[in-house]
Amino acid sequence: MTVQEKSARIDIPGILSRVSLFTELSSDQLTNIAANTREKRLAKGEMLFQKGDPAKGFYVVVFGQVKLAFPSSQGNEKVVDIVGPRQSFGEALMFMDKSYPLFAEALTDTLLLHVGSAALFDALSKDASLVRHMLAGLSQRLHALVNDVESYCLYSSIQRVIGYLLQQCPQEGEGSGSVAVSLPVSKQVIASRLNLTPETLSRIFHDLSAAGLIAVQGKQITIHDLEKLKAYGL
Repeated sequence: MTVQEKSARIDIPGILSRVSLFTELSSDQLTNIAANTREKRLAKGEMLFQKGDPAKGFYVVVFGQVKLAFPSSQGNEKVVDIVGPRQSFGEALMFMDKSYPLFAEALTDTLLLHVGSAALFDALSKDASLVRHMLAGLSQRLHALVNDVESYCLYSSIQRVIGYLLQQCPQEGEGSGSVAVSLPVSKQVIASRLNLTPETLSRIFHDLSAAGLIAVQGKQITIHDLEKLKAYGL
């Protein structure tokens, strides 16, 4: 997205219509929800909400990235998710009328839409398809969390890192051959997301480099051979 596009007036109904949750809504329903939706711009490093803040709606990312993480008294954090464009978060807590159990921080300059709960509840009462879409979205989120728990319990540290690198590959990067990957966030955030210490992540990158499988230059990773990297993690 260009600087001009970022600074232009946002077409809220148009953006909402491209979010999976709202794809089957009528223009009137989208207009009603959009009327109760507000823009929220965050600079890199700015907090959206803190643990304990009330949830009065949910958010949709227009551009940028938001980190969702649990704080700790030791000053560390556990990254739960990294949310990007066209993804939403906060729906479950809105329904439960609970406060946030984690904090949200912008990893880059970010534009969000905050969808107010009142308009959404009104739309839900009138349209069963929206109920199904929201349940599907929440189920996908739960499935992802279950996969995370499975990964932490069943997969080694190096398997988690290899799996993450493979997920970052473009879809056309299949089979053998070299593939370039640009890490979307800092290595510290990636380590927390994979339930690793930064030191462990650095050691694994070093070991994979020593094995001739990858080359690391800052946030740029070159995978020399996808199939060999996959096999190394088995």
